[in-house]
Amino acid sequence: MSDLLSHLALGFSVAFTVQNLGLALVGCLIGTLVGVLPGVGPIATITMLLPITYGVEPTGAIILLAGIYYGAQYGGSTTAILVNIPGEVTAVVTTLDGHEMAKQGRAGAALGIAAIGSFFAGCVATLVVAALAAPLTRVALLFGPAEYFSLMLAGLAFAVVLARGSVPRALVMILLGLLLSTVGTDLETGAERMTFGWAPLADGIDFAVLAMGVFGFAEVLRNLDLTEQRDVVRRPIGRLLPTGEDLRRSALPIVRGSLLGAILGILPGNGAVLGPFASYTVEKRLARDPRRFGRGAIEGVAGPESANNAGAQTSFIPLLSLGIPPNAVMALMVGAMTIHGIVPGPLVMTRSPQLFWGVIASMWIGNLMLLVINLPLVGVWVRFLKVPYRLMFPAILVFSCIGIYSVNNSAADVLLTAGFALAGYAFVRLDLETAPLLLGFVLGRLMEENLRRALAISRGSAASFVQRPISAAFLALAVVVLVLAVLPAVRTRRKEVFVE
Repeated sequence: MSDLLSHLALGFSVAFTVQNLGLALVGCLIGTLVGVLPGVGPIATITMLLPITYGVEPTGAIILLAGIYYGAQYGGSTTAILVNIPGEVTAVVTTLDGHEMAKQGRAGAALGIAAIGSFFAGCVATLVVAALAAPLTRVALLFGPAEYFSLMLAGLAFAVVLARGSVPRALVMILLGLLLSTVGTDLETGAERMTFGWAPLADGIDFAVLAMGVFGFAEVLRNLDLTEQRDVVRRPIGRLLPTGEDLRRSALPIVRGSLLGAILGILPGNGAVLGPFASYTVEKRLARDPRRFGRGAIEGVAGPESANNAGAQTSFIPLLSLGIPPNAVMALMVGAMTIHGIVPGPLVMTRSPQLFWGVIASMWIGNLMLLVINLPLVGVWVRFLKVPYRLMFPAILVFSCIGIYSVNNSAADVLLTAGFALAGYAFVRLDLETAPLLLGFVLGRLMEENLRRALAISRGSAASFVQRPISAAFLALAVVVLVLAVLPAVRTRRKEVFVE
């Protein structure tokens, strides 16, 4: 306990510097803005801002990007309540009761309880991250290359099962990501792989290029296809502070949602996304009168919004302690850390304790900032909601092109990004989810490296992966998860869950 307190003290001393406080505030503001604006999410925003972080020291860069991530969760609820459009996929559930409350003239209460629940959940999640990160890191230090390879394989298996859409399609996208990760010069043999003789590919595909194309540019193309219908609530927002009855009804849903979201957020794949849906289902089943849900029940806002923010923050646990990104945003964080010369994994705590604990402490500070700045600025966010998307996308494209060119001062990177944008748009049209592709790309390089190390240690014997107990357990888990996913009963139920 004393070690945890001393580590948190170190973290707060790092997070409370003027620069890091400023970066946390900027991240929270940008995150809220992109959450509020439909069609601009944290994945696309983080990919656009990756080049800017080159000039910032690593701790500040991760604090900025983390603030954008959980700030977007706050902003997504504002759009869901006032416009009935989820700014984030995790805010889909909030539209069901939040917008109904807004139409009844209780938008202020819905916004207030969403902010209070998110702040409470953020505090709980920060404590969970701080408590679990150190023990998991100590366990991870016992891992060898075989254990890491098997752990990543199990993580990809979970990503396949929890990805939206069919299992075969998710598997195809992960395999495509793994294939793209092998492009470039083999470090051991010096031979070029799948470069087709094109010099810009000799060093491999840059992470920022792939992410910007598949997520940033492709998102712009996808949104241009959509017809804008923004039903901004005309009625007054009302008082932002919930009544005593609202707080009484929301107290237990906030606690349950925080715990449920914190647990699901650790899962690879779409764990953090599933939290709000699971919370809404639990609250509806526990309610004395389930018919109230969908008609303006405040519990339908409090629980899912708490689960939403808790899951967003506990998804940092496998990233910081094991170096395994559980979702696409955390994969971007891996890219950001790699850009700054930091290898994600258990050694981060011992080699860069200031970064490790500084990021954790900044989460609590960021949640406090979001609580303070969001409610008074509701009027500002409503005005932003009235900005047509056709006026935003040219600025997004220009800013993104400048950013991607600045990475290596290479026009070829811009051309590659455009190519990946077209591919990403095609994936969307074919209903292929792109998040598994990015996870496969990020983990592919790490998997190849650990696979080669494990085979070198065992002198080429693949049996070492099943002879080591921890590695064998992870491989068995991956097989069980994939087998369960293809069972007819599980596959049918899985489709029902994602449709709902």
